[in-house]
Amino acid sequence: MTEIAFSSSFKRAFKNRIAGRKPREKRFWRQVEIFRDNPHDPRLRTHKLSGDLREYWSFSIESDVRVVFQFAPENRAVFQDIGSHDEVY
Repeated sequence: MTEIAFSSSFKRAFKNRIAGRKPREKRFWRQVEIFRDNPHDPRLRTHKLSGDLREYWSFSIESDVRVVFQFAPENRAVFQDIGSHDEVY
C-alpha cells in the first residue's frame, strides 16, 4: 500500500479547486483509494510527465482533473498539485 503525503501547495489547490464541490471531492477520494492500492492501476491513467515537470507523475481524477505527484522512497508519494490540465501543466 502506498503512503500519501500532501504538500502545502497541494492543500491550497485542493481547497480552491476541489473542496466543497461534492461530486468532484467524492471522486477524488475514490481515486485516492485506488492509488493507495496500486498507483499504476489503469483506471487512474498514471503517466510520467516530461519537460519542466519531468520529475513528476500525474493521474486522472476525472476527464479534466489531474493530480501531479512525486514518488518518494519507502513506498510513498507526495501530491504536489491538483486541477485542470491548464492549471497543473
